[in-house]
Amino acid sequence: MILMLCGTGDARALAVFLKGCGLPLKASVVTASAAERLEEAGVSTRTGRLDREGMIALLQQEGYRAVVDASHPFALEAHANAMQAAAALGLPYFRYERPGLAFDKHPRLIKVHSYEEAALAAKRIKGSVMLTTGGKTLEIFAEQLLGDPEIRLTVRLLPCLENMEKCSRLGIEQRNVIALQGPFSREMNEALFRHYGTQVMITKESGAEGSVEEKLQAALDMGLYVILIVRPQLQCAGNGKIFDSFAGLAQAVGAELAADFGRKNGTAEKREG
Repeated sequence: MILMLCGTGDARALAVFLKGCGLPLKASVVTASAAERLEEAGVSTRTGRLDREGMIALLQQEGYRAVVDASHPFALEAHANAMQAAAALGLPYFRYERPGLAFDKHPRLIKVHSYEEAALAAKRIKGSVMLTTGGKTLEIFAEQLLGDPEIRLTVRLLPCLENMEKCSRLGIEQRNVIALQGPFSREMNEALFRHYGTQVMITKESGAEGSVEEKLQAALDMGLYVILIVRPQLQCAGNGKIFDSFAGLAQAVGAELAADFGRKNGTAEKREG
């Protein structure tokens, strides 16, 4: 059985693909809504966050033989926990990374490597800033950008209670909160940029599935500055392997499970003999 970490729409598609290949798996998700969508597609799930120790315990208790990590490209903590838990138990770790996008040089495209760098870059440029990186790191941007009379901070994030409460707690006015579920078309992005008078847009390089290209091109074509947080690189070690295609990952996982089955049967036969 495979434990698969699912955190995105393409992770759901991968889970369905692996199941269609005859690979036994259970998807681990954070929210009940994500579990419901997977269950509707016939994929077994468990719900709730897992730290390293919790994942080790789960892997042991339920006898999983491999870990497939399809969490968000920027979910570094989830990647590290899964990788370390698998290594602690000697299990193979497979990570799916959605293909990235190649961005040409542009005078208004500013590449940075952290949320902190992004916030400081926006602080230097000033103007009407639209933040599209979600609610998890909202504090970093609020600290640097709120209260500056030359900056209007607008945040675009998922319409969940946790995000709304965080915006209120940080002092982000309701009129500057765009609570919408993506993905967004180019036309939708353009309309929002015009409505809020956006001059600077902050986003993450989360790959094609994250609709970054439509958002980025719309912003640059409208003359906005774009601050792009480059995707972090987390190296696999030991039993870890990274794939950017469903078929390649499915083949590797299938081969590993088959080899594991062969090793188990061989050991059993030796004991019987």
